[in-house]
Amino acid sequence: MPKVRTRFAPSPTGFLHLGSARTALYNWAFARHHGGDFVLRIEDTDRERSTLESEKGLIEGLEWLGLDWDEGPHRQTDQAHRHTEVIDQLLASGAAYRCACTKQELEERKEATVARGEKWTYDGRCRDAGHGPECGEHTVRLRLPPEGLLGWDDLIFGPSGQDASEIGDKIIRRSDGGALYHLTVVVDDIDMGITHVIRGADHVPNTPFQIAIYRALDIAPPIFAHVPLIVGPGGKKLSKRRDPVAIEQFRAEGYLADGMRNWLVRIGWSSGDEEIFSRDEIIDKFDLDHVGRSSAQADPDKLAWVNHQHIKTLDMEALIDQLEPFLAELLGHGIARGPRLERVVDLMRDRGKTLVELAEQCAILLREEVDLAAESAQKAVKKHLKPSALPLVEALTARLTGLDEAHWNEAGLEQVFEAICAENGDLKLGKLAQPVRVAVTGGPVSPGIYETLALIGRASCLERLGAALELMRERAASA
Repeated sequence: MPKVRTRFAPSPTGFLHLGSARTALYNWAFARHHGGDFVLRIEDTDRERSTLESEKGLIEGLEWLGLDWDEGPHRQTDQAHRHTEVIDQLLASGAAYRCACTKQELEERKEATVARGEKWTYDGRCRDAGHGPECGEHTVRLRLPPEGLLGWDDLIFGPSGQDASEIGDKIIRRSDGGALYHLTVVVDDIDMGITHVIRGADHVPNTPFQIAIYRALDIAPPIFAHVPLIVGPGGKKLSKRRDPVAIEQFRAEGYLADGMRNWLVRIGWSSGDEEIFSRDEIIDKFDLDHVGRSSAQADPDKLAWVNHQHIKTLDMEALIDQLEPFLAELLGHGIARGPRLERVVDLMRDRGKTLVELAEQCAILLREEVDLAAESAQKAVKKHLKPSALPLVEALTARLTGLDEAHWNEAGLEQVFEAICAENGDLKLGKLAQPVRVAVTGGPVSPGIYETLALIGRASCLERLGAALELMRERAASA
């Protein structure tokens, strides 16, 4: 068996699409699992729509997903001389011929054929005309056999194919001299020694004609595997307008590369009942045997769950590395690393399904100040910082003011809270903790009150409690 060589060959005409990313992942994982090579090829022959910006985005998306390649990026335009060389070879052997039919003539004949209730394929008008280079404006067509199956044994769908009579002599070079996709992709795959072509099922209609090109060149085609397409909720085709489909969008929304890669590989592939896979586990376990034939649904809820599992288990240093830009943007300043940050992140990592959510949770304890007048705080302030809670917060603040830095920890804080509750008729902790929580965080939700106060720190807590008391006194005076 030759060494496995797969390729991912995107067109740089837009962002890295969800479906394309999964195709790249399957090619990468298959090559890595079999000890082979993964090749990146940029198919940039559409000069009007191809941009360097899109190419950069595609490469950055692959790098973020951790899909490293062994060769490339090769660019299809760099192979234009080879495409011309192969077309000339096919013309010389008689496997291809020049066609001088104009677009208008072809359209008229097509309309007449369809009007008779027949299916149109090229009618072979120029097939035996023997046109030479001097025939004027022309295309080049591949000479297909009049009948016979152009088939292959697909690694996912099994025996597949189409009869040559249903395809006809299709064009391989345009009248402007440019080679068409079917020809270029075959030549490039041959030259790069690609052994397995793993691509979306939308390419199935292209495969029979490409096999005909391989036969015309007397070269064995690679092994094909067509992956069912990804669909959205309810089985509908993914829509750019309705569904998130750009990898860069998922990245901006705070999904880990580990979570995204794990979710993508599971859209249409399974390994028993396992759901969570590291990068190394994907390499170890992935093969095409367990890729299903049915379209697979991209479930955003499943992505959130998978991502959360990776957040909860990711190495602390790596998690902070990825969390830091989200947290810095939210807080508006740089983040000081150290035991306090690690404690906050460790405390909050169960609460965030994405890095954005985790940053929001961590910011509760890390922000430098709290604005109780902010619109986001109004509901909690109105509910919990009521005049009736004023005596409790005053008593607690006075006691906390006497608590020195050495005892400002969970155990020391618990003693103070318990004393205040006991002095007020065994008051339930929540009656005291909730107004204090709102005072020091600006909201009704945080970790345990002792952990919250300990992590925010003595000076900040006393300052915020003082501001809350002032507000509560103003409310009491105006009541």
